Amino acid sequence: MKFAKYMRSPLEIVAVGFAILMVVLAVIGPFIAPHDPYGVDFFNRFIPPSAEYIFGTDATGRDVFSRVLYGARLTLASALVVIVIVALIGIVIGVVSALSGGLVDDILMRFTDIWLAFPPLVLAMGFAAAFGAGINAAILALIITWWPGYARLTRALIVETKDKDFIVAAKAMGVGKFRTIIFHLIPNSLDVLFVQLSLDIAAVILVISGLSFIGVGAQIPLAEWGAMIADGRSAMSRAWWVVFFPGLAILLTAVSFNLVGDILRRELDPALRRREF
Repeated sequence: MKFAKYMRSPLEIVAVGFAILMVVLAVIGPFIAPHDPYGVDFFNRFIPPSAEYIFGTDATGRDVFSRVLYGARLTLASALVVIVIVALIGIVIGVVSALSGGLVDDILMRFTDIWLAFPPLVLAMGFAAAFGAGINAAILALIITWWPGYARLTRALIVETKDKDFIVAAKAMGVGKFRTIIFHLIPNSLDVLFVQLSLDIAAVILVISGLSFIGVGAQIPLAEWGAMIADGRSAMSRAWWVVFFPGLAILLTAVSFNLVGDILRRELDPALRRREF
């Protein structure tokens, strides 16, 4: 079965292709970068895009193309770390809350609701600044602020699933509680979680880049897209390429992953599938 059959427009095909390309570049980018992304060469400052410097050079003569390639690995890897960890935290809290019920459920969900009451970006900015600006601080700040949505979503899915016939049948056959959770409850909730994960990758990329841009994420001269824009904004009037290409990378990556998420939601979300029929 080919994945292409799930894509209904040329735009979706391009989006999936670009998302795959960015993942590949994140893996192999540092090996194919034509120049040292941190190599300073003041004799080649602000060279416009050319055959030797595809995306031009910045204020210190560093190759923008090489830095964008390195930035793909750093930005996507950071987003992946955040998404995986917050999903695990949210799934654990959601499962415990849904299956425990009573006081435990009330305490966990009220704590989650309090966390959800604050805008994630504002909280992330505060935590990142408190931890000491840097890419690790930004990742930790996002982990702390991003998990409540997954806890809420997982709880709702488990509550909806735990009384279905196949769960009741598993219990009647003597399947233990732990095996029921691991092999029946969670796997049958993963489709909706996968959709949320794919959509959140784009959001996390934007937030990480935003934190770096305002100075509480990745720090200059680290090759991270948001930090590159912050570093080059003062020279934007004379060297547009310094901020244009990192910004374009952020835009296209976020849009492509959002469209991939929309495809997954359309194909995996049971409510949308029923609506189509």
